[in-house]
This record gives sequence, structure tokens and C-alpha cells, in this order.
Amino acid sequence: MRIIVPYFIYVHKVAIMIRFLLEELSDIEGFIAAALVDLEDGQLLATYGDEHFNLQVAAGGNPEAVHSKLDVIRALHLDDKIEDILITVAGQYHLIRLLESSHDLFLYLVLDSSVANLALARHVLKRVEQDIVDF
Repeated sequence: MRIIVPYFIYVHKVAIMIRFLLEELSDIEGFIAAALVDLEDGQLLATYGDEHFNLQVAAGGNPEAVHSKLDVIRALHLDDKIEDILITVAGQYHLIRLLESSHDLFLYLVLDSSVANLALARHVLKRVEQDIVDF
């Protein structure tokens, strides 16, 4: 006997899993917010974090930075890919990590730089990215 799962149930399951994985990022010391973002238009696909931090504005401008860096890589004829991009602003780290399986999406993580361990944050972000890819 074969069980057919309606598409909307599958989509709901995926959304719950991604939200759960974003919640894992909140264990990082200094966590402010995180999102899964569409690279083409900056649309937030999933979010988690401080409701006072405007992820829509913060994440929405990042596709331009990623596209710009990809243009530089192509111009330099590098046979390489972007793993992550770090942007530092006064008091915060903004980490962008492209999903290995789909360069149409990226994880966006915002941390308080006064308490965050950047090396640990990159490690956890890479693990969460891999969990999304494996899902």
C-alpha cells in the first residue's frame, strides 16, 4: 500500500524543520537573528530571532553583496565558490552562508560582536547549512 502525502503537508514539514534549524543558531552566544533568504530577491523564507531586529531590511540588501562578490570571482577567473561572507558593523557580525546544494538560497546570521565567538558561529552555521542540505 502506498501513502500519498499532500504537497501542503510536505511544505509545512519543511518549514517546521527549517525553523527548528534556525532555532539551533540561537544557542550561539550573542545571537540576535537568523534567516533563510532567497538570493534573487532577498525574500525571507524563514526567520528566527529578536523581533525588534528588522530582518527584512537587513537581509534584503545582502543579495547585492553576494552577486557583487560572485562577479569578482568570475572576473578573476577563479574556479571557486563562496562559502561565507562576513560583514562587520559597529557591535555586530553579519554572516552570509550560501547553501552548497542551492546557490539560490543563503543563511543569514546576525550576532552581537561583543560576546560572539566568530569561529564557533561559522562552525555552527556550516553545520546547520549541511543539515538543511541533507534534509
